[in-house]
Amino acid sequence: MIYILIRAIDLISNLMFLLVLIYVLISYFMSPYHQFRMWVDRIVEPMLRPIRKVVPLVGMLLFGNLVKEIGNSTERLSKVASGGILNTATIFLGLTVGGTMTAEAFLNVDTLMIIVGGFIAFCLSVAGGIYAVKIYNMFVKKKINPLIGATGLSAVPMASRVANEIALKHDPSNHLLQYAMASNISGVIGSAVAAGVLISFLG
Repeated sequence: MIYILIRAIDLISNLMFLLVLIYVLISYFMSPYHQFRMWVDRIVEPMLRPIRKVVPLVGMLLFGNLVKEIGNSTERLSKVASGGILNTATIFLGLTVGGTMTAEAFLNVDTLMIIVGGFIAFCLSVAGGIYAVKIYNMFVKKKINPLIGATGLSAVPMASRVANEIALKHDPSNHLLQYAMASNISGVIGSAVAAGVLISFLG
């Protein structure tokens, strides 16, 4: 049953990707009033509408990686962004947060509830990721280390480092860092998309 569900989700996601690809390609040469394009628009537009609202949240995350990975053509920009700008932003963030974090504003029931809720959500995310991978491994031949599932959240890069250290303790040749980071970054992007969707629905 779960295998059929996984296959169905995989099939639906592939169909959605194909529809979006067709939507992009036909937009270059086909009239907006063409019957086929209007049919594709009616299917794809409801899927893209929530994503467009969260693109700014994900865009800045991707922009930093883009600047870093492009190479020599943006070396000066990369050094400034990872050095002076980053340090200045960190100092001002610390000053603004620290300056407004008075005892009256911080030590109250609402703040404590947020902290407790975040801790519970963190625990559920880690446990859910581990058990999701274990269930997945029951139906496939090529197994995945359950520690990868524990890194599918937005705690970058600490979750990946912890998972890699745990794996190395049990097997010194078991290096998970690159795979854990991939899952970790996916968790960051997923969190940004989820936040954007919630903001768009709740205002």
